[in-house]
Amino acid sequence: MSLDDLYEKLPEAAKAYVAGRRVDEIECVVADLAGVARGKAMPASKFAKSTRFHLPDSIFYQTITGDWAEAAGEQGFTEPDMTLTPDYTTATAAPWTADITLQIIHDISDRAGNPIPVAPRNVLKRVVDLYRHRGWKPVVAPEMEFFLVAKNTDPAKAIEPPMGRSGRRAAARQAYSLSAVDEYGPVIDDIYDFAEAQGLEIDGITQEGGAGQVEINLRHGDPVKLADEIFYFKRLIREAALRHDCYATFMAKPIQDEPGSAMHVHHSVTEIATGRNIFSDEAGEETPAFAHFIGGLQAHLPSVIAILAPYVNSYRRYVPDFAAPINLEWGRDNRTTGIRVPISDPDGRRVENRLAGMDCNPYLGIAASLACGYLGLVEERPPEAELRGDAYSGDENIPRGLGDALALFSEAEALQGVLGEEFCRVYRIVKETEYAEFLQVISPWEREHLLLNV
Repeated sequence: MSLDDLYEKLPEAAKAYVAGRRVDEIECVVADLAGVARGKAMPASKFAKSTRFHLPDSIFYQTITGDWAEAAGEQGFTEPDMTLTPDYTTATAAPWTADITLQIIHDISDRAGNPIPVAPRNVLKRVVDLYRHRGWKPVVAPEMEFFLVAKNTDPAKAIEPPMGRSGRRAAARQAYSLSAVDEYGPVIDDIYDFAEAQGLEIDGITQEGGAGQVEINLRHGDPVKLADEIFYFKRLIREAALRHDCYATFMAKPIQDEPGSAMHVHHSVTEIATGRNIFSDEAGEETPAFAHFIGGLQAHLPSVIAILAPYVNSYRRYVPDFAAPINLEWGRDNRTTGIRVPISDPDGRRVENRLAGMDCNPYLGIAASLACGYLGLVEERPPEAELRGDAYSGDENIPRGLGDALALFSEAEALQGVLGEEFCRVYRIVKETEYAEFLQVISPWEREHLLLNV
């Protein structure tokens, strides 16, 4: 394939970005279990002459710290190559680079062409296919929350809000304040510019409740496409922040006594044959399928919290009165519940899952949430009674730590059948390895309160 042939395969936004210029470099990217971009970069001319590329399967056995989990299976740790095939529909600019660079997400298969079951994008595709086989098309609309923070090169130092244009640090409790967003307007401007260059559509940007905390809403659409966009957004947001001498962090709870950052996911399901939202009947009323989807979330979400809240820090977000759920109550237009039904017309009727943290892998977080709803639909599982009131006044009924979450995950046979047993096996081992490593760390709290007092 020539470079001209390559350009013809590009989406319109990528063609507009190139605009007659010569592409210097292509980044072949995939997401690992943590959602970190892995892959290789090469000259565009070399990429154009190739049809597929290779990476070792060990990228899915690596923990967030860089250690290796013993998850290779019966064949042992031989690091066989996987085959990467470019998905040209995902080709997009990397506008922060000095030269003309494009990123392309790749499909991952074995030598025989079978999808690698551990690859997060393949896990999401698997769940979407289960819906499709039933004649359904899942639709999602994600919300992304993150913090802009002052540069922090010392892990022992507490995270601070960024310095705003006023010369003062960003303040908390300024939810929906336009002035608060203006404090770090140059970063937001670059986020908009990068997103436009990449062909990514932003539905809206708002100030959240934390100091320097921002929310970006995406419009509804195909789950795989939206997960690709979140994967790209995380990188572009980090790059925009670095241009202005600050960091962007997607940690679930980076600052003590501040709210955490969530990845809320709105769900609806349409009938492929008719395009009708199965949550609404012809009269515009709620259907049994709507109730069953909620019932599936209530019944099965505890077993996938290990995916939605994948790190020890994730569970610091689940505290009362900090804009995060503590249980699986559901309610209409009620932001204290874990499962919220927003106000909408019948065609837009949807269910919002508020449990996922922004630290989760977007492919896996969306796949896990859809899997719970799918099981509810198939099992025709009724939900508990709607909560009317403050869900924070009720009992906690979600895991409060990664160890408990992993125990529930390992026992969830129905969900393993939906997500894939091999993926669940590898994911559990990788997360258990991370957790065991964390348990060996002695924290400042322990040194302060236990060293001389016990």
